[in-house]
Amino acid sequence: RISWISDIIVVVSPENIETMKTIIEKYGHKRVTVVEGGLTRHRSIFNGLKIFAENEFSSHLLQKPEVVVIHDAVRPFVEEDIVSKVVMAAKEHGAAGAIRPLVSTVIASAADGCLDHSLERARYRASEMPQAFLFDIIYEAYQQCTDYDLDYGTECLHLALKYCKTNAKLVEGTADLWKVTYKRDLYAAESIVKDNLSQQVCVITNGKESIAQVGFLLPESLKNQIKVEAISVSLSKNDSRLQNIISGQCYNFVCVNDKRCAIQEIQELVDMLEKSNIPLLCPVVLISVHLDISENNSFSIGMEDLTTIKKFARETKKKNILVYGLLIQCK
Repeated sequence: RISWISDIIVVVSPENIETMKTIIEKYGHKRVTVVEGGLTRHRSIFNGLKIFAENEFSSHLLQKPEVVVIHDAVRPFVEEDIVSKVVMAAKEHGAAGAIRPLVSTVIASAADGCLDHSLERARYRASEMPQAFLFDIIYEAYQQCTDYDLDYGTECLHLALKYCKTNAKLVEGTADLWKVTYKRDLYAAESIVKDNLSQQVCVITNGKESIAQVGFLLPESLKNQIKVEAISVSLSKNDSRLQNIISGQCYNFVCVNDKRCAIQEIQELVDMLEKSNIPLLCPVVLISVHLDISENNSFSIGMEDLTTIKKFARETKKKNILVYGLLIQCK
């Protein structure tokens, strides 16, 4: 999603490496290198850093970055803005990390299981991800780590302070940095994904007057609920406006036409989606609307056309693209 990131290192447990490689290939992820993780958080991060500096850890070294960003896979909703802020802060201070206010008071228990003391919540913050570092600082810190640090430590910013005397700049994070930790969090994450994907729809029409009228009325009725992009274009042409909408990761399209079986037009759109860099991690929805404006009162569709549409929809579903047909008779 973030074009200015040059390389993405995914650190994975040994038993899941092949699964991760399959996912990367299936969804066409670029700039991604898979590295075998360690038994602990710090050992895994250290393994990921070594691919830039140690020949025995990689068949070919990647170009060493000026700044490296460390992030948790369990925080999938991080926005580019917060990544940019911690990177710029790391360039200036050597290290930076996102923080959030504590929502619960932190207490310590004594050996007998009773309260020992509590922290003054206003003075403390929760350390979140992403965190960013000048590469040489965080790599040197890991090289100097003790086995105790690698086995029991969790805070990367602390390593930069302890071994490189680098005081990290703390950047106020946003609420979307929460971790998917418990089973209930999976349901919340799914809801956020669905809500994000339903926020934009692109209405595509051709230049015909009757079609253009629908292409105007539909966005007008929807614009108070969601973001609507309406364009009049032939799908057989490589239109830059449509390309920009697709690259902006729009997942919902309504194609209004006066052809009873407009498979060819929808195929053009499917081809554009496949050639784009949009990650088809979630379903793309294509609704083909046929406006029947003839005098004929017959409201039917030929079996051959219906069979063609169904077959096409089954094939595109394998690509995580859901195709629907809507036949509307207008008087």
